[in-house]
Amino acid sequence: MLRQAANGFAMLPLAHLLGRDASAQTVASNGSLGNNTIATDGNDGSLVRHHAPRARSIIFLYMDGAPSGQDLFDYKERLVKENGKPFGLPKEPTQFNKAGNTLGPVAKFKQHGESGQWISDLLPNLAKSADKLCVVRSMYADFSEHTNANYFLHTGHGLQGRPSMGAWIGYGLGSDAKNLPAFCVLNGGLVPPGGVDNFHSGFLPAHSQGSLFRMEGDAVANIKPLESDARQRKQLGLTRRLNQIAIEADGHDPAIDAAIANHELAFRMQTAVPDLLEIDGESEATREMYGCNDEYEHTRTYGRQCLLARRLVERGVRFVEVTMPDTGSDRWDQHGKLKRGLDRNCKTVDKPVAALLADLEARGLLDETIVVFGGEFGRTPFAQGSDGRDHNPFGFTMWMAGGGFKAGTSYGATDEYGYKAEQNPMSIHDLHATLLWQLGIDHERFVYRFGGRDLRLTDVYGNVVRDLLA
Repeated sequence: MLRQAANGFAMLPLAHLLGRDASAQTVASNGSLGNNTIATDGNDGSLVRHHAPRARSIIFLYMDGAPSGQDLFDYKERLVKENGKPFGLPKEPTQFNKAGNTLGPVAKFKQHGESGQWISDLLPNLAKSADKLCVVRSMYADFSEHTNANYFLHTGHGLQGRPSMGAWIGYGLGSDAKNLPAFCVLNGGLVPPGGVDNFHSGFLPAHSQGSLFRMEGDAVANIKPLESDARQRKQLGLTRRLNQIAIEADGHDPAIDAAIANHELAFRMQTAVPDLLEIDGESEATREMYGCNDEYEHTRTYGRQCLLARRLVERGVRFVEVTMPDTGSDRWDQHGKLKRGLDRNCKTVDKPVAALLADLEARGLLDETIVVFGGEFGRTPFAQGSDGRDHNPFGFTMWMAGGGFKAGTSYGATDEYGYKAEQNPMSIHDLHATLLWQLGIDHERFVYRFGGRDLRLTDVYGNVVRDLLA
């Protein structure tokens, strides 16, 4: 009975909190991750590195719902000239099949910085950081529906059940933060279509799963300390003794070893998380720069998220994903009332994102931190109805900054309407491969044996796009 109880404890949901101090699987001689090979990670928290890294961490600014590149980063003169006229190219089937005439940008564009990046007037603060950005205007995806596209963006596979990019990275590299998990998700109030499986560990060990931090209420579920410290220590002691009984009877089990380490990490997080969330210790100028005191509530929320993202990578967290607050405009999914939705969303993210880039640079963290901005696909250059844009996976924009990406550059291009990737098309698999490369990981060698196959984040696809790299 005690052995069964111990095994039950070993499967507690705290398993995803495993940090770098726990045992984990290591790289077999053939480059794959052997299911039964156990090793403790190195002093820098790394398990899988195939070459010297250019970056240590990633902050993924996930623009849930898919922002419209034609209104933000991908200026097309032809859209301006032909606004309201019949669209000049054949149209692919759309999600809702209510395709109308050509729809020009809802705001003016200007070129910014020495690099001359085209950025919309909707993003005036980010425009000042134009020379920090590596803008890819030729992204394409394989799915045009949010749930499948979200899984594809996050896991490299369009169906539920695969490990998230953050989980792969956390599993492979561990965490440099002794008291925090490797993969953290800052939930602004909207969980994307597809749910928390976008942040799941899939077939990887549970410790690599994303840990959700809420901006309201208890920040992290299930780590609130008991009223009595002595009582909690007794509970942990009992759990440890029960696990030890199972080890003595059946030998070491990675799940039990992980459970023991997880309980200890969760105990340490009870102190680390409140300290992390206490942003009053930041200077007034810093909080003001991020928009934490802004009159617009959603700017305040997103500003706090971006500030916490900086604090997390500063402490050694490997992968931080920042999700959108609920602005009342259904994320970036503007099928109608395009101008209103873009105004709200841009007002939410513009000031905080610009502040994040400036703050990382000022602290010497931008060189070792990759900031990624983008959604699961793009929007059509023709109207849905009269004032919306439908889903468009054929061509859209994402940008990266820091972490060894070429600053102040543009890569690829869509056609003259901003409809389809035409010059240097770049897939989601290419994006994943390139991000892993900057972290020191060769995506073709970073595999996990499951179901009789060596599986990887990029499946059997993807190339490192070296033209993006400094």
